[in-house]
Amino acid sequence: MVAAIAAAEHAPQGTEIILLEQNSKLGKKLLATGNGRCNLDNLYCTTERYFTSDPTRVTEMLQHIAQLHLPNWFLTHGLLCREAEDGRLYPYSNQAADVVNILVYWLERHQVQINTEFRISKIIAKEQGFLVHAEDGRSFYGDAVICAMGGNAGPQFGTEGFGIKTAFRTGCSMEPLYPCLVPLKCNKTQIQGLSGIRVKAVATLYDGTQPIHWENGEIQFTDYGLSGIAIMQLSGWLGPQHGIKTPSIELNLFPQSDTDTLAKSLTKRASLLPGASVQTYMTGLIHPQIGTAVWQAQQLCHHTSVDTLTELDWLKLAHGLQHWTFTELEPTGWKNAQTTGGGVALHQLYPHSFALKENPRMYFVGETVDCAGYCGGYNLHWAFGSGILAGIDAATH
Repeated sequence: MVAAIAAAEHAPQGTEIILLEQNSKLGKKLLATGNGRCNLDNLYCTTERYFTSDPTRVTEMLQHIAQLHLPNWFLTHGLLCREAEDGRLYPYSNQAADVVNILVYWLERHQVQINTEFRISKIIAKEQGFLVHAEDGRSFYGDAVICAMGGNAGPQFGTEGFGIKTAFRTGCSMEPLYPCLVPLKCNKTQIQGLSGIRVKAVATLYDGTQPIHWENGEIQFTDYGLSGIAIMQLSGWLGPQHGIKTPSIELNLFPQSDTDTLAKSLTKRASLLPGASVQTYMTGLIHPQIGTAVWQAQQLCHHTSVDTLTELDWLKLAHGLQHWTFTELEPTGWKNAQTTGGGVALHQLYPHSFALKENPRMYFVGETVDCAGYCGGYNLHWAFGSGILAGIDAATH
C-alpha cells in the first residue's frame, strides 16, 4: 500500500497506479501485527537487529530508508504515533485498523486503482514493461512492477510465498528460506506439565558448549516447547547462515545473582521453612511447577524435603536454576512464524530503490528479500521503507 501511495505522490500527473491484492480486503496481515496494535516502526533500527546473509548491504539500505524519516511520513499522512519501550512506535490509538484505514484513505484520494482477490498466476516481462496475469483470467500491463508480496510466513494471512517464487522465476539468486521469529519445539520430556506457564528469564542460545546469543524477557512454555519474544528472537539465529549444528537453550531464572550467592540464599530460605516439601519450598520463590521441574532436572528427586539437602545439593539446585537446559530445538513452522528468513539475495538490488539490477523496472521489497528483523517494529520499518523507496523510484524514472 505504501509503495502505491509513494508512487502516486511522485508520479507525473495522469500516471495510472494499480494495486493488485490477492485478499478480499487490504491490510490483512497488517491488522494482526502487534497483537492488533500495529508496532509499525522502531526508532533505533540498526543492522544488528536484522538477520541476513549480507549485513553490509542491509546497512546501506537502512541508511536510504532512514532518509525517509518514517515517523514524519506517517505524521504528514495523518497518523499520530507514540513511542513505547525500546523505541517501538505505535499508532496513538493503539489500533492497527487505524493504520490500514489511513493508508486506504490515501490510496483512494490519489485514485489508485485497487483490485482485490487478484491471485497472480504469472508476471511476464515485455520489452517495455510487464504483463501481470491473474488465475481468474484478468491481466494488467505496467511500465514497472513492485513485488510487495511477502514471504512464506503466516500463510493464514494470504502470504503463500508467491513473491519468493516470482523472484526465483526471474532468475534471482536466493538465500535459503527459513521460518524466523517463531516458537521452538524441544525435547518434550523437558517441558512436561509446564504448558501455559510463563516466567521471566535470560535465555541463551548455545551451539554445543559455545554461547551464541542471549535475550532477556518472558518465556512461555507450550505443549511442544518454548515461546515468547525472547525465544522468537533466538529462533532467527537458527537460520542456515549461522551454521549452528547442535543448538540448545539455557534459561537463567535468577540472573541477578552468581551461583554461590544464590545457593547460600536458597539454603537460608530452607531454614525459614523447616520440613517443607519441594512444592511448598518453591511457593513464593518461583512458580512451584517450574521449581519442581528444575529440581527433577537436577536429579534431586530422592529428596522429599529440603531438610535433607547437602551443601553440594544446594549448589546443584542453584546451578540448575541458572542453567536450565532445553535440547532438540526445532522451529515450529511457517504458520507460527512472524516473518521469513532468507529470500532474494541483496546484491542483486539497487540499495536506494530495491530495483532489480538485471531489470530496473522490477522491484522486490519487504519480506521477499534476505532481511528479517527482530520483534519490535523492525520488520515493518523495513517493509514500509523499502516499499516507499521503490514507489518513488518507479514513479520518477
